[in-house]
Amino acid sequence: MASDLLLPPEIRFQGIIDKHKNDDGSELAILNLGPTHPATHGIFQNILLMDGERIIEGEGTVGYIHRAFEKIAENRPFYQINTLTDRMNYCSSPINNMGWWMTVEKALNIEVPKRVQYLRVIVMELARIADHIICNSVLGVDTGALTGFLYVFQYREKIYEIYEEICGARLTTNMGRIGGFERDWSPEAFRKLNEFLEEFPKIWGEFESLLVRNRIFMDRTINAGSITAEKAMSYGFTGPNLRAAGIDYDIRVAQPYSSYEDFDFEIPVGKSGDTYDRFCVRNAEVWESLKIIRQALDKMPEGPFHADVPDYYLPPKEDVYNTMEGLIYHFKIVMGEIPVPVTEVYHAVEGGNGELGFYLVTDGSRTPFRLHFRRPCFIYYQAFNEMVKGEMLSDAIATLSSLNVIAGELDA
Repeated sequence: MASDLLLPPEIRFQGIIDKHKNDDGSELAILNLGPTHPATHGIFQNILLMDGERIIEGEGTVGYIHRAFEKIAENRPFYQINTLTDRMNYCSSPINNMGWWMTVEKALNIEVPKRVQYLRVIVMELARIADHIICNSVLGVDTGALTGFLYVFQYREKIYEIYEEICGARLTTNMGRIGGFERDWSPEAFRKLNEFLEEFPKIWGEFESLLVRNRIFMDRTINAGSITAEKAMSYGFTGPNLRAAGIDYDIRVAQPYSSYEDFDFEIPVGKSGDTYDRFCVRNAEVWESLKIIRQALDKMPEGPFHADVPDYYLPPKEDVYNTMEGLIYHFKIVMGEIPVPVTEVYHAVEGGNGELGFYLVTDGSRTPFRLHFRRPCFIYYQAFNEMVKGEMLSDAIATLSSLNVIAGELDA
């Protein structure tokens, strides 16, 4: 006989409904929140058992995108996997790109130049700002405040214009290469970056003033979707959602990479782990990211924009067109004919939503033997229904928004 846990939630919940009717005559209802509801911010479903507007129980469902990124990656050369990574968290895709290249470089024992490390820090912090702009401004929309969203989104576009100047793409960037960048940054990229750093702080300060002390926003978010530090740790929370619960843990400090140890910045930490604290932590992180970018620009070292690794870095086009060696290397790299040595590595970066990790096992062939992506949003989503149990439906919308669950990370 099948366990109750294997039954669809609608059937299991029906038993609770019948029992509740027998007890006191009141009515419960099943509500499908998603999979295509605007308030879910993506293709995933929550089946909620409701007593009026109060949530009695809930169950989340994943798997609506059917991406199978990990299995696709295991049949691709290492060079061609980058385009999969930036489709997980597409709100901050350059962080995904940089994390993947650093994982491969760790497997190959490649030391990248200091200039490359600083440039990566800049683009990853820009991506973090873009991610937090989306999360916090949309949280405002979900609590009835549209103005802030419209005001700050123009600066998300300015960040995308910087991406475009660096690599030619905006959303799914496919930025960088093994060992560095595909080209050095142009003077126009630095001009746009400096313009952003000049204009954005004033705009972000005004956005904060719209919501941080707004009584309606505070009433909607304080004590909504709280999670304790112990519970967050047991679920495996990382990133802003863990720090909002009071745990001071950031990969950039705990396990520095790409020369993050060279920069001076604070790690914002909350106390209650509720929706308001998650909002405030992300707001504060934007200020810290701006500080890091300015330091990286001021201390930018001279040097090449990629490591000297001809076996893995595409040669310049003029060499491909005019030299036999350039043509051979180009062909071998693009076709994935240069194998990676047998190894097993794990590398993690501080993504926009937390620890974004890549577990790579190679067997000496042209493709990974096993590749696993540690996606922070997959972990947050598992805790959502416990976090909103006993709360109002409107609290569930704000809580899900503040967790910033990106659907692309759910079924990789």
